[in-house]
Amino acid sequence: MSWIIGVDVGGTFTDFFALSLADGGIRVYKRPSTPQNPAAAIVEGMQEMCAAFDIDPDLVSRICHGTTVATNALIQRRGGRVALLTTEGFRDLLEIGRQTRPHLFSLQQDNPRALVDRAWRYEVAERVGPRGEVRRPLSMPSLQEAISQIARSDAQSCAVAFLFAFLNPKHERDVREVLAKALPQIYISLSSDVQPEFREFERFSTTVLNAYLQPVMDAYITEVGAELGKVYRNAAVGIYQSSGGLMSVQRARALPVRTALSGPAAGVVGAVHVGRTASRPNIITFDMGGTSTDVCLIRDYTLPISHERDVAGFPIRLPMVDINTIGAGGGSVAWFDRDGLMKVGPISAGAVPGPACYGHGGDRPTVSDANCILGRLAPGGLIGGRMTMDIAAARQVFAPLAERLGMSIEHTALGVLGIVTANMVGAIRAVSVERGNDPRDFGLMPFGGAGPLHAAEVARSLGMEEIVVPPAPGILCALGLLVSDLKEDFVRTMRVVLDEQGLAEVRACVGELAADAGAWAVREGVDNDSRYDEVTLDMRFVGQNFELPVQVGHFQRGRDLRLPDRDALRALFFQAHDKAYGFHNADAQIEIVNVRLSAGCALSPVRIGSEVRSSDKPQIIGRQEVYFTETQALDTPIYDRATFTPGFTFQGPAIVSQFDSTTLVFPGDAVSVDDSLNLIVRVQQ
Repeated sequence: MSWIIGVDVGGTFTDFFALSLADGGIRVYKRPSTPQNPAAAIVEGMQEMCAAFDIDPDLVSRICHGTTVATNALIQRRGGRVALLTTEGFRDLLEIGRQTRPHLFSLQQDNPRALVDRAWRYEVAERVGPRGEVRRPLSMPSLQEAISQIARSDAQSCAVAFLFAFLNPKHERDVREVLAKALPQIYISLSSDVQPEFREFERFSTTVLNAYLQPVMDAYITEVGAELGKVYRNAAVGIYQSSGGLMSVQRARALPVRTALSGPAAGVVGAVHVGRTASRPNIITFDMGGTSTDVCLIRDYTLPISHERDVAGFPIRLPMVDINTIGAGGGSVAWFDRDGLMKVGPISAGAVPGPACYGHGGDRPTVSDANCILGRLAPGGLIGGRMTMDIAAARQVFAPLAERLGMSIEHTALGVLGIVTANMVGAIRAVSVERGNDPRDFGLMPFGGAGPLHAAEVARSLGMEEIVVPPAPGILCALGLLVSDLKEDFVRTMRVVLDEQGLAEVRACVGELAADAGAWAVREGVDNDSRYDEVTLDMRFVGQNFELPVQVGHFQRGRDLRLPDRDALRALFFQAHDKAYGFHNADAQIEIVNVRLSAGCALSPVRIGSEVRSSDKPQIIGRQEVYFTETQALDTPIYDRATFTPGFTFQGPAIVSQFDSTTLVFPGDAVSVDDSLNLIVRVQQ
């Protein structure tokens, strides 16, 4: 019996989801993360899970890994030492940027310092023009001088970003050939490989970020691969990327910047899968872990993709699942700002020492401590009772806050939860109301270890009437890894007017990208007949500064990549423009600026079954006093979710306890279990 395993490393916990390819049976596991050495939690957790569920390591055929190594390296500024080779005259482009302030109303807040010191930015005499023509050949003496300076520096990697290299990459490739011979130990990132499209500042920034992450990710992948390879000899390893698909280890070494939002993207893919099982095409995901909360709006089971965003203050121009992230999680710390007002997050207690209620020496009041004080966590503790709750420690760290506010400890804990709820509601409004979407038209899907615990309050604040809690909400990101396809994204910049001549050029470009996708499939050992291609055109009115992505087709292999005609493309663009801006100008001229092709392939048929039910009859395993308001605690039953069966219904108040998470049901809310074992909660407004 062959197994595939998804491993998602979070800031507080590392999650494992094992799936049997023979019968669809699943096994889930969770353990604390090891922030100082993320690989340790993966290796130890895999060993613990296989021992606990009697999984033969030789029968593990694939390991899918979502990682936060790249994200953490950017946030903590712990990447490699980077040099930059660029076109003569463009040495300071990284600092000039777009000349915009990071915060509109703050004159003190500045953009983050460039990851390449000015002394390590070297200019090379060369120039490619705006049509890809060579205006100034690459000067070898200039290049050799720059390389000699890099050799004298302490740089571990080198980013190469020339002007208009996305149209003509020959100079960058020539530099790589010379640089690799002169300094074979150095990592090299070319902008024409990382993201070959226009807007030089974003292209330069993305390339530098990739070079910055290469030494870190290469060391991490080497360590994880070596340790896993000793035990799981037959397992292929896939690394998750921010666009919602897997890539090979080799691609991850070359393009680590693609993993910047690896884990959160997997959660959204898992949410789409659960949405299909529950027949809920329109959902807002609410992924609350120990450190952060990620939210995303899904319409018609479709992943929203953004092609530009900031990560740790740096612009990245790459396809990514459109997720909004804030610093609000179970480990978020309550603190007083200089204005005397209490704030919650983004400071986090993390995995070590963690919240005080974990009993590991935490000495700051957190969201998890507040839930513990209010009786909202099951007395058995977390992760199957392996982490018990220390309520006395939680009350001790909350006592100074309560004294300063002149409130009871319980009232203070409710205030902390109210603040963190307001923060998370704001994040959801940013992806819904602020983009013209009414959250009341969507269901809320909470996951992550803390999501189901806070979902009811978030839904009430937004007027949402339904909550869908997945069968394994605390492990959903790991599930998303398993149901994802192998994926690769291709892009070409070509600025053409939408007329018959321009459309002919676009069709030729799509054919070239499809050929590139075919070559990628051969390199990755993918069955070309099972490959699919999705084509998107970046379109705008002539004179506009920003474009809109317009998806124009999903093509299975064996079918020609035939684009819609001009009138159909105009109609699709008008529809996208109406959705984004509320209007369109039918008489204005339209142009296409980028052609994108996303190639994918399902790695193997995945049929998700269910966990083994421990009983045929839903069981109440205890009762405890729970504070839903500051005035009175209610006697509340605690259910064991492992005993739930399809069709079971009950009313709140209730606590639903399971291995990976806790669901809090408020008084008056009605819960039913559907055929896929999702909890459907009807929220009483």
